Amino acid sequence: MSLARLLSVLLSGFLAVILPALGRADDKRPVEADYYKILTYEPPAGVVLEAGALEWMPDGKVAVSTRRGEIYMVSNPLADDPAKDSKFVRFAHGLHEVLGLAYRDGWLYVTQRGELSRIKDSDGDGVADRFETVSDAWEINGDYHEYAFGSKFDRDGNIWVALCLTGSFTSENLFRGWALRVGPDGKVTPTCSGLRSPGGLGMNAEGDMFYTENQGPWNGACALKHLKPGSFQGNPSGNKWYESAKDLGPRPAEPKSGGRMMVEADRIPELLPPAIYFPYPKMGQSASGIACDTSGGKFGVFEKQMFVGDQSSSFIMRISMEKVAGKYQGACIPFRSGFASGVLPMLFAPDGSMIVGGTNRGWGSRGQRPFSLQRMAWTGKIPFEVHDVHARPDGFDLTFTKPVDPKTAADVASYKVGTHAYIYQASYGSPEVDQTECKVERATVAPDGMSVRLVVGPLQRGHVHTLTLDGVRSSENVPLLHADAYYTMNYIPKE
Repeated sequence: MSLARLLSVLLSGFLAVILPALGRADDKRPVEADYYKILTYEPPAGVVLEAGALEWMPDGKVAVSTRRGEIYMVSNPLADDPAKDSKFVRFAHGLHEVLGLAYRDGWLYVTQRGELSRIKDSDGDGVADRFETVSDAWEINGDYHEYAFGSKFDRDGNIWVALCLTGSFTSENLFRGWALRVGPDGKVTPTCSGLRSPGGLGMNAEGDMFYTENQGPWNGACALKHLKPGSFQGNPSGNKWYESAKDLGPRPAEPKSGGRMMVEADRIPELLPPAIYFPYPKMGQSASGIACDTSGGKFGVFEKQMFVGDQSSSFIMRISMEKVAGKYQGACIPFRSGFASGVLPMLFAPDGSMIVGGTNRGWGSRGQRPFSLQRMAWTGKIPFEVHDVHARPDGFDLTFTKPVDPKTAADVASYKVGTHAYIYQASYGSPEVDQTECKVERATVAPDGMSVRLVVGPLQRGHVHTLTLDGVRSSENVPLLHADAYYTMNYIPKE
């Protein structure tokens, strides 16, 4: 046998042994589905279930509204095989683009494009027969983009309504670009100005209300924003309606286009910077629904954290948030991709699973179905993830869901930190600007291996800090399921 032939035989034998082993190793690398599985419902043939809102009902059914103005009741929604065992019955129709559902005292409160209504089935036949207007304090025309998103009841019994601008650029009708509160008695309180194009409303574990904003004029990227009463959220197009909101105080100063958010926030007291930017397109392009995990551990180890969907990218991200200088800021971290359509409403069920509605009408989405209804359930396995990111005067405290490997976690080469800002401008969106690279000076691992103190310099106020932890391994030598976190540093802690 020639030397060349001998080498060829030896190489073939080597590859025959090594390649299958490498394939097995790759097969064992954790993936999102190992920890959170997605189950899919199948509505009846002919039903276009473009889900706009979700609500859990007292009888164990889930109410699902559609953008086409229908509401379906889904029975047996927690079935192991929802495609087979869950049933859909139409509860109401003839409504106008329902993007909010909330149940209280026998009534289902319905946020339509032009009003907040309440409906009920008074004769017990499973179909709504009473329809009442609670409030129609805002105005609409035929514009496609004049969405109205409604919340659940807040701690004071209010429903919040977030109103998109006319065409998502101007405010041609009363309170377009505002957030309103509708009280139990139907009284309407204009609460926040400066909205552009909301994609969802939701509360954190403390009961404070947030909404998702989409990239566009005066919004460099999509973001999560705190609806602090009296605040100006950044887009001045609807500020002419301050004359109709007498109790809110004077109209804020006009922001200067072309600067930076924190420069203007220092100048305009009412301007509240976004709590968290979602870097575009890395963390999606159309921020949508909001849900907070208050399941008591039924959804895993992320109790009291918020989750935000993205319609375009068909995924859900996780939020680690804190208060610095009395204002919310924090990090967004990838969580679960692979939904069948564009994620819009999200709702935690009593068993701790999350019901997720989807649609791609009008925008398109990574998930190719035109609409979907799915349920995401924890498998009981804990992924190795960054659990929380907390800003410090000289860096970050990182906590993890599992103990880290002390060697890789203490190695500064395991980390990379870069920053960028956005132009705060009247034109559409913004590129990432003012980029810097931060030096990772020291990584100190806690004795229990559950956290790392990362000393980084210099931090940049008003920048998104991208933390990449590619080199960190768990004590079981497993890489992070998601190695990137994006922290919005509006304020640098003083202590």
